[in-house]
Amino acid sequence: MSSAVDAGTREAGPDAPDVAALLEPMRREILAHCYRMTGSVHDAEDLVQETYLRAWRSYHGFENRSSLRTWLFRIATNACLTHLKGRPRRPLPTGLGAPAANAADEPHPQVGVSWVEPMPDEVLWGSGLDDPATRAISADSVRLAFVAALQHLNARQRAVLLLREVLAWHAREVAEALDMTVAGVNSTLQRARAKLARLDPDEAPQMPDGQRRRALLAAYMAAFEAYDIPAIVDLLAADVVWEMPPFPGWYSGAEQVGALIGTWCPAERAGDIRMVPTSANGQPVLALYMRSADGAHRAFHLQQITITDAGVAHVTVHFTPELFGRFGLPAVLEA
Repeated sequence: MSSAVDAGTREAGPDAPDVAALLEPMRREILAHCYRMTGSVHDAEDLVQETYLRAWRSYHGFENRSSLRTWLFRIATNACLTHLKGRPRRPLPTGLGAPAANAADEPHPQVGVSWVEPMPDEVLWGSGLDDPATRAISADSVRLAFVAALQHLNARQRAVLLLREVLAWHAREVAEALDMTVAGVNSTLQRARAKLARLDPDEAPQMPDGQRRRALLAAYMAAFEAYDIPAIVDLLAADVVWEMPPFPGWYSGAEQVGALIGTWCPAERAGDIRMVPTSANGQPVLALYMRSADGAHRAFHLQQITITDAGVAHVTVHFTPELFGRFGLPAVLEA
């Protein structure tokens, strides 16, 4: 994409602004915005490309009536709205409305559903930005629970809420960007807030301090790699929630989760599982590799983990091995 913009800038003549250089610093913010709108890493990346193409093609009409950033977000938002027309929402299992499943029942995947995907931290923030205060994208604004809740709003409600609540635009700016009235923006925001409060009522959970969090995560990894079900259960919060798209069922309570793992996980003994730590949406992620018949450990699933003082409080297990590549992880671990 950037090469296309560079080429187009050169073709525009020696006095043309370097559009690519002007727009590039905002790429990660635009990616995060498109991800919040769609719940998909792949769709968000495609929409960033579309946004930057539209921006280059229309830059000659940009007359500084707003900031460059506002102008670019307006283009991105409308690209997302066009993309989302007629598309079903991306849920997580806990958002389907069914009660908690019974671990004794064999899980079956639900085909034909596109689920909310995790966004790798490396893609959102890159490396070397350890101080959250320096980040243009807050971790709370890309929490998986928040992004999943957004998918229950219609596309216009999502856009209004994100522009007003996350990007802090004035109602007049949103109205101009989305071709709405100010009254329409305000009423849409009110409905979106009310629905989101029911879907995602809690703010980001309080994490324990860094040392305790690292120790708990290390113990959790060790318990899985030893395939020690009682040790895993001990590390879970009593009211832990476990969900695992594309399986529509979700599970509540440490004993149920322990029974689920002990009954249906294909591991049999210590060494069958290996884990590699990474992160997404500002949360720890453990990439689980399962030993296959030939002895190789192959990509199996990604566990996205919420840790609180009570232990592991929520685990979203993404049974999508093709996502490993987006995290820069191999399909097969070396021995």
